[in-house]
Amino acid sequence: MYYIKKTMEIAGCHQLMLSYDNKCENLHGHNWMVAVYCKSKELNADGMVVDFTKVKEKIHGYLDHGNFNELLPFNPTAENIAKWICDQIPYCYRVEVMESSSNTAVYEKD
Repeated sequence: MYYIKKTMEIAGCHQLMLSYDNKCENLHGHNWMVAVYCKSKELNADGMVVDFTKVKEKIHGYLDHGNFNELLPFNPTAENIAKWICDQIPYCYRVEVMESSSNTAVYEKD
């Protein structure tokens, strides 16, 4: 099995629509740290699981310096963002989304 990990920093803002009063309902930003994990039993014709550049273009290229409420069709919690990223990348099985040094969400396919 071959494994890759692509990390990137994404600047972006969001506001959360929550079932309780919370300061995160206000528009605010983070420098998100994202780690994308992919695996495959075989390499593609170029000798890769997934091209690191393609992963960055698909995720960083779309989200960086954006308003996640406008770019994503769901309440942009770190958990929801992690699953969305995983769904965008072929062979992705795990995504970590860190919105601060003390707040990280992980999505992993079963």
